[in-house]
Amino acid sequence: MLWDIISWLIIGLIAGWLASMIMGRGGYGVVGDIIVGIIGAIIGGYLANLLFNVDVNTFSIPGVIVAIIGAIILIAIVRALSGNRT
Repeated sequence: MLWDIISWLIIGLIAGWLASMIMGRGGYGVVGDIIVGIIGAIIGGYLANLLFNVDVNTFSIPGVIVAIIGAIILIAIVRALSGNRT
C-alpha cells in the first residue's frame, strides 16, 4: 500500500513535470506537477483501457508514457477552458 502511494507520487511528479515542459511555460511547482501527473495518469490509463483495451502498470515505461500523455491532455484542456493561449 505504501509503495503504491510512493510510486503514484513519483510517477505523478515525473509525468507532470515532463508534460509541463512539453506544453511550454515551465512547471506548476512540485505539488502542482504531482497533481497534474496523477490526474494525467488516471486520464491516460482510462483512455488506454478504453481505446486499446490495455491495463497499464503505473510503475513501468508504458505507464510513464501513458501518464505523460494524459497530463498533456489535462494541461491542454485546462488552458483551453481558462482562455490562456500563450
